[in-house]
Amino acid sequence: MQRAYKTIKSAVGPLMIVEGVEGAEYNEFVEIEEANGDIRHGKVLEVNGGKAVVQLFVSSQGLSIQDSKAKFTGKGLELAVSPDMLGRVFNGMGLPRDGAAPLIATAKLDINGAPINPTARDYPNEFIQTGISTIDGLNTLVRGQKLPIFSMSGLPHAELAAQIARQATVLKNASNFAIVFAALGITHDEAEFFTKSFEQTGALGRSVMFINLANDPALERIATPRMALTAAEYLAFELGYHVLVIMTDITNYAEALREVSAARKEVPGRRGFPGYLYTDLASLYERAGCIKGQEGSITQIPILTMPEDDKTHPIPDLTGYITEGQIMLSRELYKKGMTPPTDVLPSLSRLKDKGIGPDKTREDHADTLNQLFACYAKGKDSKELAQILGESALSDIDKLYAKFADEFEQKYINQGFETNRTIFETLDLGWELLGILPREELTRIKTKFLDKYYKKKED
Repeated sequence: MQRAYKTIKSAVGPLMIVEGVEGAEYNEFVEIEEANGDIRHGKVLEVNGGKAVVQLFVSSQGLSIQDSKAKFTGKGLELAVSPDMLGRVFNGMGLPRDGAAPLIATAKLDINGAPINPTARDYPNEFIQTGISTIDGLNTLVRGQKLPIFSMSGLPHAELAAQIARQATVLKNASNFAIVFAALGITHDEAEFFTKSFEQTGALGRSVMFINLANDPALERIATPRMALTAAEYLAFELGYHVLVIMTDITNYAEALREVSAARKEVPGRRGFPGYLYTDLASLYERAGCIKGQEGSITQIPILTMPEDDKTHPIPDLTGYITEGQIMLSRELYKKGMTPPTDVLPSLSRLKDKGIGPDKTREDHADTLNQLFACYAKGKDSKELAQILGESALSDIDKLYAKFADEFEQKYINQGFETNRTIFETLDLGWELLGILPREELTRIKTKFLDKYYKKKED
């Protein structure tokens, strides 16, 4: 039930206090109507007796509290949803920004959603092909998983996000696959890059985009990922799509959360972030998953830049606790010209074993990924030893491992942002590289797979 009040007591910065309010609830959506008819929006942050603290989506500058009234709508912020969402671009508040007509909504859903009941969850077990060898071959993404990408300032995570959005597919249900893309706190140039990339490659037709710009209000940035996840839940659990949600950059989201927390004068936690940062991030990440008896699913790839390249910073640290692994990008590889600069050794997909093997990828997948990890690690050790003692100090087998590491980086990692490899092409490339080494060195692969796939590479 809507209630309107002309009892605005004060408005400072993004916060407004309304007195004499009855029945206000946390997160309730509020419309502030000015004397000239302009509307500002906000949501309830705190209720104490008959006093409500309202966070405005824009600054309170120029707001005349004597001539304005606050309308409490009796509901949270909602997103209009429809099957026609696919192919559309929205702003951070769910309003069209592509110049097309507003959606004719089939429903309006509260963006705060609800966590999936743990007993209703189905275990992720189906492979998602991204077309990127370092992910598909070594750190496999599984349908229903949440697998973040940890980047660093200046690295091309935007290009990687666009590549995944263009190329990702579920092999057995390719026609029923959709992308929900949320860009948080990006520049106008980045927004244009993402939009053009999706349009030119045809990916926009199966995508829903939510774009929040760097000059948009902090509160809108907090709402944007929830808008995206609400759209994903509608597509997945109402329309039966397998939805991949890509969110970039979670660091901008967390900093908006810190800004709002500071405005509320809350006691800060680590690095000035609110003490509930873990809970808040979990409320986003845990909206991914598969539900028993439901055809659709939600898979998440949140992308974040690590402040000061520090993986112990609260944002990547807490994200790592909640999610099932991480894909790490490397500044060292980027300086070498590798794209995408994926550092495979510290990267991890905790669910990869559930999404690979016969009838999912290929029978040799598990053995080859273990062998590639081991050989690359040993090859890097050999290269470091050569830098210290000189190449002449290396044994013949150490030189082969060093050669393997170089070839692995040049051919396997450095595939570029335009190359889309099938999982079978990735696995075959892995075998081609393993052919650099003698068969007796490949101790992590079963004999039957060596007999079938191994071919010694001639110098």
